[in-house]
Amino acid sequence: MTLNERAAYLKGLFEGMKIDTDTDQGKLLGEMLNLLSDMTSEIDDLENECKDLREYVEELDDDLGTVEEDLYGEDESDDEDDDEEDDDDQDDEEASFYEATCPSCGEVVCFDDSLDPEDITCPACGEKFSCVCDCDGECDGCDGCEEEK
Repeated sequence: MTLNERAAYLKGLFEGMKIDTDTDQGKLLGEMLNLLSDMTSEIDDLENECKDLREYVEELDDDLGTVEEDLYGEDESDDEDDDEEDDDDQDDEEASFYEATCPSCGEVVCFDDSLDPEDITCPACGEKFSCVCDCDGECDGCDGCEEEK
């Protein structure tokens, strides 16, 4: 039995008992049954909306899967295999990553061992700069300086 059916059954019992609705107790019970009926209707509406939303999300998920296949050309199971191979390659050669701040625009530039630190190009402003430290030995927290080693 659904919630609406149960609420209707209780309302029918109330009416069948011929409780005087002019008394305080009768008024209270009548209003409580009306409230219960309204609440069950609202819950039923929410359940229907939730069902519709669930179906819509499933459609979106299917559409997203199609877009991913179109963009990447393979399904997720192939991606997992590739990720495992990439992890194995990274274990063999650990790359070091560095950060430098562009002196022109202040953009933080990240790079690895494959780039020459004396010839870095800022992706934000296109300015070329060197991030080799010309330290006088008084900089704070600069652990890459040759003077401090």
